[in-house]
Amino acid sequence: MEDTAGAATEAQARPARYDDRIVTLFTACAVAWAIVGMSAGVYAAAELVWPGLNLDLPWLSFGRLRTLHTTAVIFGFGVSALIATSFYSVQRTSHVGLFAPRLAWFVFYGWQAIMVLGGLSLLAGVNASKEYAELEWPFDVAIAVVWVAYGVVFFGTIARRKMAPIYISNWFYGALIIVVTMLHVVNSLALPATLTKSYSLYPGAQDAIVQWWYGHNAVGFLLTGGFLGMLYYFLPKQAERPIWSYRLSIVAFWAFVYSYIWAGPHHLHYNAVPEWVQSLAMVMSLILLAPSWATMINGIMTVSGAWRRLRTDPALKFIVLSLAFYGLATFEGPMMAIRSVNVMSHFTEWTVGHVHSGALGWNALITFGTFYYLVPKLAGRPLASPRLANVHFWLALTGVMLYVLAMWGAGVTQSLLWLSLDELGEVQYGFNEVMAAMAPYYGLRLLGGLLFLGGAVLMAVNLWRTFTGVERAADAAPAALALETR
Repeated sequence: MEDTAGAATEAQARPARYDDRIVTLFTACAVAWAIVGMSAGVYAAAELVWPGLNLDLPWLSFGRLRTLHTTAVIFGFGVSALIATSFYSVQRTSHVGLFAPRLAWFVFYGWQAIMVLGGLSLLAGVNASKEYAELEWPFDVAIAVVWVAYGVVFFGTIARRKMAPIYISNWFYGALIIVVTMLHVVNSLALPATLTKSYSLYPGAQDAIVQWWYGHNAVGFLLTGGFLGMLYYFLPKQAERPIWSYRLSIVAFWAFVYSYIWAGPHHLHYNAVPEWVQSLAMVMSLILLAPSWATMINGIMTVSGAWRRLRTDPALKFIVLSLAFYGLATFEGPMMAIRSVNVMSHFTEWTVGHVHSGALGWNALITFGTFYYLVPKLAGRPLASPRLANVHFWLALTGVMLYVLAMWGAGVTQSLLWLSLDELGEVQYGFNEVMAAMAPYYGLRLLGGLLFLGGAVLMAVNLWRTFTGVERAADAAPAALALETR
C-alpha cells in the first residue's frame, strides 16, 4: 500500500507532458498565412493605385484578391494563431496534455487543407458572396467538422484538468469556440445547386440580418473574444505580474458575451430592416464600451508595474501597443453605430480604416508580441535578434498609423463629396471626381501596407532563426565575449 501511495504521489508531482509540437506547427502556419494574406492585401491596394496590375487576368482581379486577403488573414493567420495559443495555454492552465492528441492533429491538417483549397477556390471565382463567409458549401461543411473537433480537444482538456478553477483565458477561448460554431452553422445554411454553387436559405432582408448577425459577431467572438483569451494568458506572463483585477475580468467577460451578440444590425442602418432592430443594435453597441474599456484598463494596470521592461522586451511593446489600438477600435466602433455618425461613415473608406485599426493594430500586434514570447519558449532558446524585433515594432507602428489615417481621411472626403448637393438638390460630384480625390489616400494606404508587410517578413526571418538556432553575428558577439571572459 505504501509503495502504491508513493507512486501516486510521485505521478501527481511529476510535470505534465505537454503536446507542443502541434502548437509549433500552428504557429509556423499562422506566420506563413500572415505573409500570404498581407501580400494579397498589398497587391489589391496597389491595384487601386495602378489598375493595370490585374494584367486582365481574372485570378488577379481586385474582387478575387480581396476575398483571398480577408480569408487568409482572418482564418489562416488569425485562427491558426488562436488555436496555437489556446492549445498552449489550456494545457498549462489545466496541468495536463491535450485531450485526444490524434484529433488535435486532425484539426491541424484539416484546417490547413481548408485554407489552401479554399484560397484557390476564391481565386478561381467560386464565391458564396457573404462577407467573411465567402467559401462555398463544401468548405462550410468541412469547417464545421474541423471546428467541432477543435472544441472536443479544447473542452476535453479542460474536463481533465488537475485544478478546480478555470482560468479566464479559457473562458474567452471557450466562448470563441461555442459562439462561432453557432454563427457559422446558422449563417451557412444554404440550398446547394452544384458542387460550387449554393443559394442562401434566407430571403432578402432576413438574409442581410443573419449575415451581419454573423459578420459582426465573428469580429466580436473571433477577432475580439478569442484574442482577449490570448491577452489574459500571455500579458501576465510577459509582464511577470498577475492580472490587476481578476474579478473585473470575469465581470467584463459576461458583459461582453451578453452585449456583443445584439450589435450586428448596426451595419444595416437606413436599410430595409425593422427600425427597432437598428435601434437595439445601436444601443447595445454603446453599452459595449463598458466591458471593452474595462478589459483595456485591466490590461494597462497589469503592466503598469513593469514599464521598465518595455525598454528591453520587444514582445511586451507589441502587447501594450495592441491594447492602445484595442481601446481605439472599441471606442470608434460604437461611435460609428450612432445613426448621425453612420450616415457619414457607412460605405466609405472610414469603415475600412476602422476595421484595420482593429485587425492590424489589435489582432496582428498582439499576435506578433505573443509569438515573440512563445517561439523562444517552444524553441528552448532566446529570441535570435531582439534588435530585429524592435525594427519590426517601428515598421508595424508606422505602417498601421499611415494606413488608418489615410483611410480616415479618404472616408471623410468621400462622405463630404457624396453628401454635397447642387442648387437643384442633386448630387454635385460624380463617380470619377470622387475616385480622383481618393488617389493620394490610396497611395498612403499602399505605403502603410508595405511597411506592415515588411515588418511581418522580418518577424518570420527572426522566428525562423530562433527555431534553427541561427543568430546574427552582431547579436551573438556579446554572448561570445561574455563566455571568453568567464
